[in-house]
Amino acid sequence: MNIKHIDGIEACVFDAYGTLFDFNSAALAASDELGGNWQSLSELWRQKQLQYTWLRGLAGRHADFWQVTGDALDFALNTLGIDHPDLRARLMDLYLHLGCYPEVPETLRRLQAAGMKLAILSNGTPAMLAAVVRHSALENIFDAVLSVEEVGVFKPHPAVYALACERLQLAPAAICFLSSNAWDAYSAKASGLRVLWCNRFGQAPERIPETPDGEIKDLSALLTTLFPAASR
Repeated sequence: MNIKHIDGIEACVFDAYGTLFDFNSAALAASDELGGNWQSLSELWRQKQLQYTWLRGLAGRHADFWQVTGDALDFALNTLGIDHPDLRARLMDLYLHLGCYPEVPETLRRLQAAGMKLAILSNGTPAMLAAVVRHSALENIFDAVLSVEEVGVFKPHPAVYALACERLQLAPAAICFLSSNAWDAYSAKASGLRVLWCNRFGQAPERIPETPDGEIKDLSALLTTLFPAASR
């Protein structure tokens, strides 16, 4: 998939976990207790976290992302046989203090300076999102921080992507959605948004409708994709 210029964009809307904020940083910060298990724990925790959102959505049994994150962590700790006193509470607290990826602050500030509306659209609860935004000192960057709790269903339900249009009062074609999760990027495109897939992890393309408008390796490429003159 080639990077190409996207015209007519008035707002950039970002997924949070894995796109702006590094979900691996929670387990890494607890590596003094987890040792070499931190990576396995992080991968399984994330895998089950996403699975539980999809399963709850299909079953019509919604619970907020904080509960889902805790349930997924319990599964991962149990599966790996990790039983450290107070570790669960520590990891859950660390999830509220995830680090952002290195290019994120400067990219967001340059987009803001260029007059672009900026928003987050995430499975996270309002409290979870407020915590990570505050931790990375990005409170004055976003025009909106949108949680799926406003519609009561997780991504990739179309109602989630429609929320961005409703709250920003923009047509889908005026919004560029960015996610490092391929399923999220493809689903946002199927819901009518313009989409750049931030393929941080070198994933293969999905086989689901539809194809994003472009693919970038990290968010630093966003500026030249939206503003070609910035590359000159």
